[in-house]
Amino acid sequence: MQHIIDRFISYVTIDTESDANSPTTPSTAKQLDLANHLVHELKTIGLSDVTIDEKGYVMGTLPSNVDHEVPTIGFVSHYDTSPDFTGKGVTPQIVSNYDGGDIVLNAKKNIILSPSYFEDLLLYKGQTLITTNGLTLLGADDKAGLTEIVTAMEYLVQHPEIKHGTIRVGFTPDEEIGRGADFFDVEKFGAQWAYTMDGSQIGELEYENFNAAGAKITFKGKSVHPGYAKDKMINSMLIANDFINALPKNEIPQETEGYEGFFHVTALTGSLEETHLELIIRDHDRTKFEARKELVLKIAQDINMRFAAQFGEDICIAKVNDQYYNMREKVEPMYFIVDLAEKAMREVGIQPLIKPIRGGTDGSRLSYMGLPCPNIFAGGHNFHGKYEYVPVESMQKAVEVIVKIAELTATTKFD
Repeated sequence: MQHIIDRFISYVTIDTESDANSPTTPSTAKQLDLANHLVHELKTIGLSDVTIDEKGYVMGTLPSNVDHEVPTIGFVSHYDTSPDFTGKGVTPQIVSNYDGGDIVLNAKKNIILSPSYFEDLLLYKGQTLITTNGLTLLGADDKAGLTEIVTAMEYLVQHPEIKHGTIRVGFTPDEEIGRGADFFDVEKFGAQWAYTMDGSQIGELEYENFNAAGAKITFKGKSVHPGYAKDKMINSMLIANDFINALPKNEIPQETEGYEGFFHVTALTGSLEETHLELIIRDHDRTKFEARKELVLKIAQDINMRFAAQFGEDICIAKVNDQYYNMREKVEPMYFIVDLAEKAMREVGIQPLIKPIRGGTDGSRLSYMGLPCPNIFAGGHNFHGKYEYVPVESMQKAVEVIVKIAELTATTKFD
């Protein structure tokens, strides 16, 4: 277990925060620090065909050790961390034999990780937790996945008695800003299917995710001296507020769960003359997803009609762009790959939690690029913030799941 801890800490202490405002791939040069480290490590543990391309995509191969034909499978993780919360200067803390009480992340700032708020902590009494120091995120999303894949490949190299086919591993930049699959070469990867190690709680197994879109909306105003503003001033910030209030009140992230979709305002900046609003649109159901996008455009149209005479042109300009789609459509025809992962979990003593992803992974886009790619737990909780933590035992179990999937693939007869 110490080996997993050491590897994970070596990854999270390398700053790999991505940047949505950068036009390059990877979006930040510092991501390559970890990418090149991974290349060296994959070679060191004995993988072949280890490559890194000019975009920072890392791939490697564990050759088959059986003499019969076995499907080539893959495991994928991303190495960037979210720009939502700083990943610079990550200083992990180890909590051994967790007692079920409050964990002081930072005494000076009184930052407490408490099971009274984060109830999932109680699932891990008696286990070893890795937490933040309260000042940064941890990076278990998705450096726990990296740790698990590399450790599993190392274990298979060291235990040739475990039979497996050819296994490909792939590590991507910029997943946190929605670009992780942009330049992923599915043909070069050469797997018939793969699994992203990018879930949360132990046991999670996911083959459904949101359909996703992003909307950027600009509101125009007219600035007039407030003392003489009657029937003349148009305050773009107030119009933006009207737009937000026209969205369904309870269809927001903090009021929804399971298959329920939502609208989520992510940014609002502006002045009297011009305001910019950004929101994301999510729904598992494709018909409801399309209706949500239409509602955004309808609200914009209604605002424009309301101010047509006073402003003389459109006051609200809405642009909606699709981001990714529900992988279920591509995975269901190969549902045996979900069954295989479920069987692997049960054989290593894990109760599978098959549920929809309330988000997206590289796997959702890769599935539409020809690489069906369900998602498996990586073990972390409370991603993208100072309360993030990961149980070491969950990472160990994820390693066991990867090894078992490899073994079952080599011993299962596929029609």
